[in-house]
Amino acid sequence: MHAHDHHGHDHHEPEGADLARAAQAALEKAGEQWTSMRASIFEALAGFDKPASAYDIAEAVSKAEGRRVAANSVYRILDLFVSANLARRVESANAYVANAHPDCLHDCIFLVCDSCGQTTHIDDDTITKSVRSAAREAGFQPIRPVIEVRGKCADCG
Repeated sequence: MHAHDHHGHDHHEPEGADLARAAQAALEKAGEQWTSMRASIFEALAGFDKPASAYDIAEAVSKAEGRRVAANSVYRILDLFVSANLARRVESANAYVANAHPDCLHDCIFLVCDSCGQTTHIDDDTITKSVRSAAREAGFQPIRPVIEVRGKCADCG
């Protein structure tokens, strides 16, 4: 089964300029400005094929822009991206991935390979719904499930 077609929720994965446009629209809808710095950080984040830390991104942006960008300012923007659904944080790795569907609100399940660090993101709303309801029963609000599964990917297994 291909990682992206589950529960009839199959849509084309936007990339590059399309993804940046979707991200910009989502950020502006959240009432935030799409500044050139935010655009650069999003572009750097989307360019990584595995979760990137704020330092990785600061380095990529510094190289691309030819000026020093501090990880601190990258962190603030990444937090903004996460709250606006443009990016997701892989908690155990303290790293971030661009959200391919900034206009869809999905809870995420990350499959993280312990060997190569490759991270696959899957949506399985039945699992996350039961996690949400268990959290609600425990009195939790607001609920932001991030589920991570560690193991070896098909390539490393």
